[in-house]
Amino acid sequence: MTHIAVIDIGKTNAKLALVDGESLTEIAVVTRPNRPLVGPPWPHADLEGHWQFFLANLTQFNRDHGVDAISVTTHGAAAVLLDRSARLAVPMLDYEHHGPDMLHRRYDALRPPFEETGSPRLPAGLNLGAQLHWILETHPDLSGGLGHIVTYPQYWGWRLTGQLASDVTSLGCHTDLWDPWNGRLSSLVDRMGLGGMIPAARRSNDVLGTLRQDLAAETGLPAATPVAVGIHDSNASLYPYVLGRQAPFTAVSTGTWVVAMAVGAAPQKLDARRDVLVNVNALGQPVPSARFMGGREYELIRAGSTAQPDERDRDEVLKKAMMILPAIEPGSGPFQGREMRWTTRPQTEGQRLVALSWYLALMTETCLGLIGARGPTIIEGPFARNSDFIDMLAALRPDGVETAISATGTSAGAALLCLPGSGAPKTLRHSPSEQGAALRDYARQWRAAVIAAGQPG
Repeated sequence: MTHIAVIDIGKTNAKLALVDGESLTEIAVVTRPNRPLVGPPWPHADLEGHWQFFLANLTQFNRDHGVDAISVTTHGAAAVLLDRSARLAVPMLDYEHHGPDMLHRRYDALRPPFEETGSPRLPAGLNLGAQLHWILETHPDLSGGLGHIVTYPQYWGWRLTGQLASDVTSLGCHTDLWDPWNGRLSSLVDRMGLGGMIPAARRSNDVLGTLRQDLAAETGLPAATPVAVGIHDSNASLYPYVLGRQAPFTAVSTGTWVVAMAVGAAPQKLDARRDVLVNVNALGQPVPSARFMGGREYELIRAGSTAQPDERDRDEVLKKAMMILPAIEPGSGPFQGREMRWTTRPQTEGQRLVALSWYLALMTETCLGLIGARGPTIIEGPFARNSDFIDMLAALRPDGVETAISATGTSAGAALLCLPGSGAPKTLRHSPSEQGAALRDYARQWRAAVIAAGQPG
């Protein structure tokens, strides 16, 4: 039996999971909130808090079960700046901080066009290039001592092994720093004087190195424990299907972000104004993608409710056309800058949650249309357990909607980096429900309302 310890850092939580290599199930999981520290000099990741948490639990996992390999997956739009001695140069900026917006005109004059990078212009620090530009412009003394710009999964790999690298999925995640069509750094890197500072990009499933001797002694893990290069979290969800499934298909990773990634998409012009981008999968291939902050939207409207909708709730939402028009989170997604509104206010908690689930499905369907998605749509993460979300999407996707039968998601996908020869997980296909026609009519009304509100749809 093989046990892979997965460092899995999302925007909301940091997690260490121990994944069984045969079943891809999590046999042990610990989490801590991923709350940014206030500063100074800016809101930043709690790198040391995470590190102590990971070491303590790696020790416990090894004591209780044994650890055979380590993999890392993290959210994108993040890198750690090290000085020439490979020490932390500055705290890692939280990508939701709006500091970079203050210099947006100067940055926009530098950044390459969408046609080169597949990276749309995003607010705050969601373009990693914008983060770097703002930090270096506001701290000019830093540039002289800057040695390495390390993408976030590989920062943890460096701490574990002492080896520096980047990975193609993290560089290809709306950074402005990567040319996905040619598999190389973009022209922005030299324009910003960063040549030689970004470690060579490697495939996510390469072995970065083995555990440092001092960490082996501290945790009890063997010094020969391999550590994978690591992967961007949405691509971790996609990875099992890239390994063992024929195109076309689309994977939808759900969490704080809902990210739709179309493998074998229909050729079409991508609209960068609608949070459409080109990701890069673990094999280095460009993948048209679109996303919105669906998990955060869900939590904002759910507001802690534990109500369980029933058929009466669904019937009332359909009958009265209770709808949420976008966008709950207006800073990203296909309807950026728009403010949400209800067409009709729900009367029960159940009605509110039904309308919310259908809104999230319609936003997902919008994203799928924007990237030319073809073939089955595979839902990964927590929304795969939301029957109303699945029913709406199944009514709208003629090529079918599927969810994984066994445990999948970011931790399982990251674990597969250490398991050569694995195939795609089995999935369950969801047929349209008896309300399929009514759901399609609701979707038509929603699109019409979106257009009437002056929003693209």
